[in-house]
Amino acid sequence: MENCTEIFDVIVVGAGVMGSSTAYQTAKRGKKTLLLEQFDFLHHRGSSHGESRTIRATYTKDFYPKMVLESAKLWEEAEEEAGYKVYFKTSQIDLGSSYDKSLQAIISSCQKNRVPVQVLNHNQVSEEFSGKFQLTEDWIGVVIEHGGVIRPTMAVSMFQMLAMKNGASLRDNMEVVDIKKDPSKDAILVSTRNGQMFWAKKCVVTVGAWMKKLVKEVAGLTLPIQPQEITVYYWKIEQGHEAEFTIESGFPTFSSYGEAHIFGTPSLEFPGLLKILVDGGHPCDPDKRTWSASPDTLSATKEWIQSKFGGLVDSSEPVLTQSCMYSMTPDKDYVIDYLDGEFGKDVVVAGGFSGHGFKMAPIIGRILADLAIDMQAKDVDMKHFNIKRFEGNSEGNHEDFDD
Repeated sequence: MENCTEIFDVIVVGAGVMGSSTAYQTAKRGKKTLLLEQFDFLHHRGSSHGESRTIRATYTKDFYPKMVLESAKLWEEAEEEAGYKVYFKTSQIDLGSSYDKSLQAIISSCQKNRVPVQVLNHNQVSEEFSGKFQLTEDWIGVVIEHGGVIRPTMAVSMFQMLAMKNGASLRDNMEVVDIKKDPSKDAILVSTRNGQMFWAKKCVVTVGAWMKKLVKEVAGLTLPIQPQEITVYYWKIEQGHEAEFTIESGFPTFSSYGEAHIFGTPSLEFPGLLKILVDGGHPCDPDKRTWSASPDTLSATKEWIQSKFGGLVDSSEPVLTQSCMYSMTPDKDYVIDYLDGEFGKDVVVAGGFSGHGFKMAPIIGRILADLAIDMQAKDVDMKHFNIKRFEGNSEGNHEDFDD
């Protein structure tokens, strides 16, 4: 058994995109930082791997667009420090019935946040994107400039590299099984399954789909975070049209509202293929996944492709499938808060990113560093993300509309 006697300023548990971004932020501020990961670095068993994630500033809730815009700036700052790109810009289009309440809320949110937005009818959408989207008369398109694609595995690797460049220590295959406060040392003791122990003044826990399990074990607190297994599909663009669906040709990231919430990205990581899937999956235990697709999501995706792309994309069967996980809260808002209790303000937890957190990793990392080091987050209203919102209210935050 290794008993590490040195005390780190900050130990970050979980080296997905949130933990890696946090370690970069704390190390950059001169704090002695240790980043621990239960599996190999850059593994495919969680939520921070793969070839693409969407970045968009279209939200039904008013507090997210400002965070996205700030995060976009921080992505670019990190890229500049790293010397290579992980964020590729394009426009974003949200599609749906002109009566859809989610879509109307997105338009309102953009206007409130001064995000320039175009609302196009079905003919204008066809003209804007050279006939690639085929909409019925009652559908509209909501277009903003702030869209794009992030390369996830590259992004996590970038934050880890920058964390090390700024002095952080990184250790993988270190599954954390216990976190305790030692009042005599005024420090946090972090213990791993292989018997190693590490001390820190502060601890940040960002373990994704394992958040509910670890927090329950450590603090006896049940966070309302449910892991969901989702399946990512890639579809073949018909021969001769491949170049029309690239970022270089102006094709956008996209989202569609209706019976199924569909989203997708331009052809980027796999030339000639489009990533299109349903935003949702089935509940799972992160340690006992089926790694299988839901027939319902596949059927809904096929139907959407058939109706919207006018035969330009082969909807018969996906060419490629991948498995990933969401960590869902009842209100789909994040959990970012102090664990409190015996830990006071010395342990910060962040999870429940509900399938829309990856784009926010730079600002989440900054927030977590602020909470660990300065005891307060700057320029972000944290009331939306606190744990106590679920006390006596299992649904959490309330939206102003029903859809």
